[in-house]
Amino acid sequence: MNKYRIGKKDALALFKNDNIIELGKIADGIRKEKHPDDIVTFIIDRNINYTNVCTSECKFCAFYKKYGVRDDGAYVLTKEQIFDKIRETKDLSGTQILLQGGLNPDITIDYYINLLNDIKENFDIHIHAFSPPEITFIANSNDMTVRETINILKEAGLDSVPGGGAEILTDRVRKKISPNKIDSGQWLKVMEEVHNAGLNSSATMMFGTIETDEDIVEHLLKLRDLQDKTGGFKAFIPWSFQSKNTRLNPRGVYGHYYLKVLAVSRIVLDNFDNIQASWVTQGAKMGQVALSFGANDMGSTMLEENVVKAAGTANRTVDEKLMVRLIKDAGFIPAQRTNNYTLIKKYS
Repeated sequence: MNKYRIGKKDALALFKNDNIIELGKIADGIRKEKHPDDIVTFIIDRNINYTNVCTSECKFCAFYKKYGVRDDGAYVLTKEQIFDKIRETKDLSGTQILLQGGLNPDITIDYYINLLNDIKENFDIHIHAFSPPEITFIANSNDMTVRETINILKEAGLDSVPGGGAEILTDRVRKKISPNKIDSGQWLKVMEEVHNAGLNSSATMMFGTIETDEDIVEHLLKLRDLQDKTGGFKAFIPWSFQSKNTRLNPRGVYGHYYLKVLAVSRIVLDNFDNIQASWVTQGAKMGQVALSFGANDMGSTMLEENVVKAAGTANRTVDEKLMVRLIKDAGFIPAQRTNNYTLIKKYS
């Protein structure tokens, strides 16, 4: 927290400011205070979706396959398939895998424990895995508490938790776009338990469905409050809803609004050190622009991504070489990082 902390009223006023350049300058100024060396970081990792079978059936998702319905596209990855993906990641200097999947009732707790154990026995790699909806689902499916589940997964090899499943943290929105998923209070409680267990996490926001500016501000304030309490969030990543092949019609989110959300996020989330640009949904060029609107991190090279791709986004892969060039061309110093933002390598 700092002396410039703003409340709900002032945050909403920022959304009504049509001078996007002025807003960007304010956010960029805060970014410079937190990161005066002008280093922009990124991580080399891979998203591994271990199953696409899901009982949540969120209206905004084009990736899942219904549980109990015969579908040739439904899958659960084997350990060997996951190992192959990790080897490819390591060969490209990757330091992390992001392991997420659907809420699949056929997967037992043993699958998760054995998978984590086996990965750690065979690879030196950070496991960033299992969003709050997944953790809650695993807990409920095995008659365990969320705390017990987190501790079991941590002991098996879980290193940190991604911020997936947040969408918008207001139940008015969640009841309409993801009625079968955990509510906002449960999402926040899982993250609190994650942080209390000594694990860090990221926080996310998917906007552009049916939410209002007020919903976005409420989302940000809830994250800020929890960060005050635990300090466990390492980064915040906002991205815009991709609607193709889904059951939702977007309210219309264009580049200028993405930049406004990003800038407001940097201003409101004064206790977050790192804000990521979303080149996956916005494209590499907009990712560069985001670095002047409060973002200090370009996220992941994302050697594999399936969920957003299923919704029709076709931005090309950004490898290490291209990521470095994008950051340099935007006027910053590129650096590869780990999950906890320790720098591995700076590029001259």
